[in-house]
Amino acid sequence: MKITVIGCGYLGATHAACMAELGYDVLGVEVDDRKRELLAAGQVPIYEPGLEELLAKHVASGKLRFTDSMEEAAAFAELHFVCVGTPQLPGSMGADVSYVEAAVTSLAPHLTRPAYVVGKSTVPVGTAARMSALLAEVAPVGAEAELVWNPEFLREGFAVKDTLEPDRIVLGVASERSEKVLRDFYAPILATGTPLVVTDYATAELVKVSANAFLATKISFINAVSEVCEASGADVVDLADAIGHDARIGRRFLNAGIGFGGGCLPKDIRAFVHRAGELGVEDAMTFLRQVDDINQRQRQRVAQVATAMVGGSVSRARIGVWGAAFKPDSDDVRDSPALDIAGRLHLRGATVTVYDPKANGTARDRFPTLEYADSAVEAARDADLVLHLTEWPEFRSVDIAEVSAAVRRKQILDGRNLLDLPAWREAGWTARGLGRR
Repeated sequence: MKITVIGCGYLGATHAACMAELGYDVLGVEVDDRKRELLAAGQVPIYEPGLEELLAKHVASGKLRFTDSMEEAAAFAELHFVCVGTPQLPGSMGADVSYVEAAVTSLAPHLTRPAYVVGKSTVPVGTAARMSALLAEVAPVGAEAELVWNPEFLREGFAVKDTLEPDRIVLGVASERSEKVLRDFYAPILATGTPLVVTDYATAELVKVSANAFLATKISFINAVSEVCEASGADVVDLADAIGHDARIGRRFLNAGIGFGGGCLPKDIRAFVHRAGELGVEDAMTFLRQVDDINQRQRQRVAQVATAMVGGSVSRARIGVWGAAFKPDSDDVRDSPALDIAGRLHLRGATVTVYDPKANGTARDRFPTLEYADSAVEAARDADLVLHLTEWPEFRSVDIAEVSAAVRRKQILDGRNLLDLPAWREAGWTARGLGRR
């Protein structure tokens, strides 16, 4: 079977490379000339473990190639995956689905034989039904150009594994014919026992945003509780361990810290609330506004604690920041709480030096006025305070004695609650966590 992947950013490049790994011939459609040239050379413009090796392997094998021509894509395959972005609209909480609409309207006029267009982008509920009608209207083949909605559930840092070994596949379909085509397509994955959920368009669209909203709620819940722990002398890590033993709750995503970020959770929960308002049921989603508010407050909270630790003003203080990416195993700094906190402290007068194992480059592009170091120790050089803000493993194994020799004042704030605070204190440091004793 031959397929196309329209939009070869993070999602599309991963899907294209992984489907080539499954044995399919894949044509990626990418209109950005620089990105397309990189991909065609077997390179990816982002850091995602295992992706570049996989992509290079299949570019070299000929299973994967790239174009900017929708006409070529329509002639190449009958199965087309739409993987374009849906960013937050400027000045609104809503999602911008113009890239999805552009992909469908650009491809549809070239569909002169039965075809299946499979949306993987995260979209507001109702988008798929609208795209289905648009597809049938514009495509020369008419209703024989069918839409399927197949949301992605990728975790940055684990995207290759999540594509090849997903914990579920969801298909929103309008006919038994399109269901059969997608079942056949995903047969190699389904044969391993991966659950398949077949449903309608609206449910498939809501599955992704509901999953993200639930995870965001869990994170904000434990962050809110961490403030109570801090005020009362309790320890939020012990508390999370205790309630996490309850099978109804579980321990995952109960790590108090500086909050969530990235290109998905923040914009997806806002778009969910916005769409609920358009449907007349905004009151049902009001709690997600609180989830978002708590998450944003964590950034301000860390900045306040950091300010107190250096004497009430960060003006002329030197602060070392460990981490810029919104999570480890990624160079993604979109809506990164770590970089947001670093920027806040810099704007208040601090000299802030950042080190991230993979995201120094993307962080420098976003915040060029910050200083950047090539190691954790160098970021801490002459610092009055060190902030641990992205949970890269190397920060947990750093040589405390070496850092001690580099800093001006032995103070550290663990914004991820993962450092061995007793070990730091034993070395003479003032070591704080969020909601920790």
